[in-house]
Amino acid sequence: MPRLSDKSLLAIAAVVDVAIHARGTPVAAKALAARHDLPPRRLEPVLQALVHAGVLKGVRGPRGGYELARERRRVTVAEIVRVVEGADGEQDIVLPPLVTQVVQPAVAAAEDTFDAALGTVTLEDLCRAADTSGHGSEHDRIDFII
Repeated sequence: MPRLSDKSLLAIAAVVDVAIHARGTPVAAKALAARHDLPPRRLEPVLQALVHAGVLKGVRGPRGGYELARERRRVTVAEIVRVVEGADGEQDIVLPPLVTQVVQPAVAAAEDTFDAALGTVTLEDLCRAADTSGHGSEHDRIDFII
């Protein structure tokens, strides 16, 4: 069964958190990390990768932080996962022929199906679920600021 890495799950949660708490002002990485009981240094590389990919927008300055770069409905979970999983780059590991010729092709087909399913889940879907389960409030529902 395909499993998302902890880093991917953290990135998805961070983007949902930014979408819920932005309220027209950027969400500070320190505040985001505190809400998730994490050290800010653990989140910074993830947040920066999301900024470089155009999922989040970084705002500099004393009242800076992160906000969505696009509307919630235009950001998918699959996109967030691709950004974060591609951020570190592959390490040079020599794989045996059994892996490259048998295992990888079989797993790749399953990953394609999983990726397609993630592509149907939007940030808007997750924000609605967060609101329903009490992780946001009525005034936190600003979708996108121009």
